[in-house]
Amino acid sequence: MIKFQDIVGLPHVKGYLQKAIELNRVSHGYIFSGEAGSGKKTLAEAFAATLQCEGKGRDACFTCPSCKKAASGNHPDIIHVTHEKPNTISVDEIREQVNRTVAIKPYGSPYKVYIISDAQKMSVQAQNALLKTIEEPPAYAVLILLTTNEEELLPTIVSRCVTLRMRPVSQELVQKYLADQYQLPDYKAKICASFAQGNIGKAIRIATSEQFSALKDEVLMLVDRVRDMQIHEIIEYMKTLSQYKLEIHDFLDFMMVWYRDVLLFKATKDIDSAIFSDRVTEIMRQADKISYDGLDQIIKGLDNAKRRLDANVSFELTMELLFLTIKEN
Repeated sequence: MIKFQDIVGLPHVKGYLQKAIELNRVSHGYIFSGEAGSGKKTLAEAFAATLQCEGKGRDACFTCPSCKKAASGNHPDIIHVTHEKPNTISVDEIREQVNRTVAIKPYGSPYKVYIISDAQKMSVQAQNALLKTIEEPPAYAVLILLTTNEEELLPTIVSRCVTLRMRPVSQELVQKYLADQYQLPDYKAKICASFAQGNIGKAIRIATSEQFSALKDEVLMLVDRVRDMQIHEIIEYMKTLSQYKLEIHDFLDFMMVWYRDVLLFKATKDIDSAIFSDRVTEIMRQADKISYDGLDQIIKGLDNAKRRLDANVSFELTMELLFLTIKEN
């Protein structure tokens, strides 16, 4: 667990929450909305710890007994709502963990804080059960809903909560954080930061992944030869690609970074701004061969591939369509 001051980026959200604490205008319901890895959970835990801190400042002190309990994950008045099924939070889980415990006063803390991760997974019945608590909460109750898709939440819940959206962190901040905290060389920190597209959790994950280099090398090999691959070679390549099924979004993001580099060089002739600036020959060659419209179609094809995979469209079909789009353009 870390303090507000140690969270990278998100100044608007941190400032809003700290001001609410300072002015004693804490809401009973919050929605932290953002993609996985955007800092929602870290922010919620920092907020909860600060609310309970005996120092009553704008940030948790982590020296008082309350902060030590929060840091160890054993604070009785900071409750993480859990669920057994990976894709659903049931009405019984909300009733048992929230509705039936919220009436019990805090064990000596000013607030009783509930953190509900993956709130978009609550069933409609679960959301309706939670709504009763949000509508008539005890004075000490604070509910924090973490979601990757606020549109999955009932409008009646959204209207009764303060919604705070996690904005992407600047590439410079992410790059500096990786270099400072993980001692990455500038080149690797730059690639990881660009690849993460403002998502600090994703940047940390790929920076510490043993498969990072292998994935990058595979993508660079592919983009160099996909235009010349025959249909039967593309189909055969699916066997190789299947080993990256679990990292396929990272694979596609790497390809996206590559083609954006090509587009950037084609428009500006500035290789220093490219993420893969060490691959100048290949970037120049593709920038010369692929039209602006072709690059636009390829980048749209990558976006479409990610959406199809999220919608559980066949992996093989999705990737074959993508490679054909790249080959045709």
